[in-house]
Amino acid sequence: MHDLVIRNGTIVDGTGAPKRTGDIAIQGGLIASADGKAGPGKREMDADGAIVSPGWVDVHTHYDGQATWDPLISPSCWHGVTTVMMGNCGVGFAPVKPDSHDWLIGLMEGVEDIPGTALAEGIPWGWESFGEYLDALEAQPRAVDVATQVPHGAVRAYVMGQRGADCEIATADDIDAMAAIVREGVRAGAFGFTTSRTELHRTVDGKPVPEMYADTDELIGIGRALRDVGRGTFGLVTDFKDVDAEFDWMRKLAKESQRPVWFLMAQTDRHPDMWRDLAAQCQSARDDGADITAQVAARPIGVLLGLEARMNPFSTRAAYREIAHLPLKDRVEAMRNPERRRAIIDEQVEHKDPIGRAIARDFNKMFPLMDPPDYEPAADTSFAAIAEREGRAAADLVYDHLLSDDGHALIFFPLFNYARGDHEDIRAMMQHDVTMVGLGDGGAHCSVICDASNPTYLVSHWARGRTRGEKLPLEWLVHQQTGRPAGYFGFHDRGVLAPGKRADINIIDFDALMPRKPEIVYDLPTGGRRFIQRADGYRTTMVAGTVTFENGEHTGALPGTLLRATDATAMAAE
Repeated sequence: MHDLVIRNGTIVDGTGAPKRTGDIAIQGGLIASADGKAGPGKREMDADGAIVSPGWVDVHTHYDGQATWDPLISPSCWHGVTTVMMGNCGVGFAPVKPDSHDWLIGLMEGVEDIPGTALAEGIPWGWESFGEYLDALEAQPRAVDVATQVPHGAVRAYVMGQRGADCEIATADDIDAMAAIVREGVRAGAFGFTTSRTELHRTVDGKPVPEMYADTDELIGIGRALRDVGRGTFGLVTDFKDVDAEFDWMRKLAKESQRPVWFLMAQTDRHPDMWRDLAAQCQSARDDGADITAQVAARPIGVLLGLEARMNPFSTRAAYREIAHLPLKDRVEAMRNPERRRAIIDEQVEHKDPIGRAIARDFNKMFPLMDPPDYEPAADTSFAAIAEREGRAAADLVYDHLLSDDGHALIFFPLFNYARGDHEDIRAMMQHDVTMVGLGDGGAHCSVICDASNPTYLVSHWARGRTRGEKLPLEWLVHQQTGRPAGYFGFHDRGVLAPGKRADINIIDFDALMPRKPEIVYDLPTGGRRFIQRADGYRTTMVAGTVTFENGEHTGALPGTLLRATDATAMAAE
């Protein structure tokens, strides 16, 4: 008698193999059988007409603080995600000295736009070493499993103090001390190490992140720590101002550390084909024996603009700032005043920041975000295109949209991965031999982004919903969200539906699967603001054989815990 049997589902097992019909039997939190007809179960679920897949594995999130107070790990929990990886982009909360709590909070707030007041109120602290942080994570039951990596910013600040925060070059002793912390962190259960070398990442005070100018000796010295342990990956984000120079040290790092190296890759408007050059460099490095992979997103990377969001096209104008403090209802009423309207729309503002300048005027890249949201909008649906057809000024049209739905309306403004106005480059990036899918940033950029829905979008849009180009096979897409990332990072106990594997499972009404429109809530500690996003189509999500969500609602079960890298769970990457 099995604990649970899922009957007659269409099994998409996470390996990329063709889908098949059969039963999934679960015993003791593990899959007992994943094909054919299973014996009786204490509980049986009819999955006829539904897709049965592994739970999604999301390898790029920033729940490092939220995971210490939120047992659900929302909004990822509403999108079929059963395992999240934290510690990305070189930011996190361990190791930390008792007098550095506020500094690490400021670093996370600056880089990932998570309210510092919420972090200060919500994080219980109680740890100093990375291992102690893992113990704290493990002590809290949750609905989703969490895994993490050692963040460079925290390590550098811990070892070098103010010198590290000021981006000074590390001494040999500094490097040895940082390497020792990374070795200890990975041995305690971290799945690797991450760093940041992009000018987009700044502290809350606008300063470069501590590791921004770390030299090759420091980076490779830390990489050797991974070699010493024999597991873990080395992840980074960089601006690639000098592509050859960056790949030179990345190649050297991969070879000397004998560990996989991965970096974030996206398409920019200024250099729309640069990603192809980076992919070619990856392939060349692999041919030369250096294991380098690019992590890419399943949709455009952009911001959400609105009166409730942190930004909108008029938010820097003095006539708007005068009323920006008002409650939404009162602000909408004030903006409807004809004199205020003209004052806001007609005001000219000079922006030194290129992103701020684009948000204030690039109406050709702004699209109304409806329910369900369209993340691959046609060019003729932009506010600029609509305004031209209607013989109106685009700014007036945007203004009217912001006031609609009682001020809850949103605008989608893709910053990356949309240089040609479609998803063709994204498709090519995802299908390239040197890439893996990630970059959802769950838990981060709370007031401008909600991309934790990427796993739902990856499967629903690319396999079914896409109307403007080639779709992709469901089996391949599920593999990219399960078996592929699990294998790469060493989560060898999950990611596929096979006997002996962890019973992390989604039962999906595929025809209904889609992300809903994002919405603003004030549910972070101290009433902090964030975007959340629900989804349709998830009939059941289970972690270790326990049902955690049914039709999008939490069952109350908290079977999730910390996933530690050990010799058994994190051997050589795929």
